[in-house]
Amino acid sequence: MKIKEILSVLEEMAPLAYAEDFDNVGLLVGNSETESTGVLVCHDALENVIDEAIAKNCNLVVCFHPILFSGIKKITGKNYVERAILKAIKNDIAIYAVHTALDNHSQGVNKIFCDALGLINSKVLVPKNNFIQKLVTFTVPDNADKVRNALFEAGAGRIGNYDNCSFNTQGFFTFQGNEDSNPVIGEKGKLHTGEEIKIEVVFEKHLQSRILKALFANHIYEEVAYEIYDLKNAHQNIGLGMIGEFENEMDEKDFLQFVKGRMQADGIRHSEFLNKKIKKVAVLGGSGSFAIKNAIQSGADAFLTTDLKYHQFYEAENKLLLADIGHFESERYTKNYIVEYLRKKILNFAIILSEENTNPVKYL
Repeated sequence: MKIKEILSVLEEMAPLAYAEDFDNVGLLVGNSETESTGVLVCHDALENVIDEAIAKNCNLVVCFHPILFSGIKKITGKNYVERAILKAIKNDIAIYAVHTALDNHSQGVNKIFCDALGLINSKVLVPKNNFIQKLVTFTVPDNADKVRNALFEAGAGRIGNYDNCSFNTQGFFTFQGNEDSNPVIGEKGKLHTGEEIKIEVVFEKHLQSRILKALFANHIYEEVAYEIYDLKNAHQNIGLGMIGEFENEMDEKDFLQFVKGRMQADGIRHSEFLNKKIKKVAVLGGSGSFAIKNAIQSGADAFLTTDLKYHQFYEAENKLLLADIGHFESERYTKNYIVEYLRKKILNFAIILSEENTNPVKYL
């Protein structure tokens, strides 16, 4: 099996188009045409993890955090990033990162976070904007089902928990082909009118080329009439963070002790207790201070995230319990999810969970 075949499965799990613009996801090191000997899944592709991959005969390392994040002009081994890259290249090991592509997925990092805590009725906390487009096209009634079904097959018409969604209206068309035309209906040089169906479907913008390919392949017109619009609607199933609720509320101290145990946190920093019960909880794995306002607006009793600065704890405004559980801890079960996903999709192949603890933060 070539590395590129494994990468296609990873992109089904976490489409690269879902990643934030600032991020660096996908294949960072290596040749996708290489035959894979095995996959090692880790949190951070550090030098000790590359050593582990060598020892376990895995030439593809799938990591959550990208080891290559900001610009790099030289690779001389002077820091931990360069040392890991040098060792990977020297031993012909590819490195692939998922990061915010999985953060933004409805089954990704924050769903894993919610599931670890036993939260139910979870939904996206900060929906992704500027990600939905609409296709409008026109065809004769006899061709409408074929075009519509092809668009659905290509990924159009999915809205939340529903698929095969479209809006269709009847009307009539007019056209007159010039001397170079080859009309399927009517004759060139003559005005023609007839019945037509207007088909409207929405789709995620990264699917546009696939959608148009399906449209052109299944439409009968010589010149396919279509329009594409950018929609302002936020995508309710793609975005950062999640909010869910417990079946039974609990006291604040009991809640934090519960979180500490479930997420295996050695310590939790938190804002002032408000002497209120905790039932509705917002989570955002990794750095999530930007979403404090979203958590408050959502009506959460508590917001669990990481990397909070001193003054950001004031932003709780006595409206919720704000807690920093540790960056690694908030994402700790992500690599387990990736391993389970790959093992379900790729049978009889070495998919190995890294045994290296790459959390750089230690506690007394």
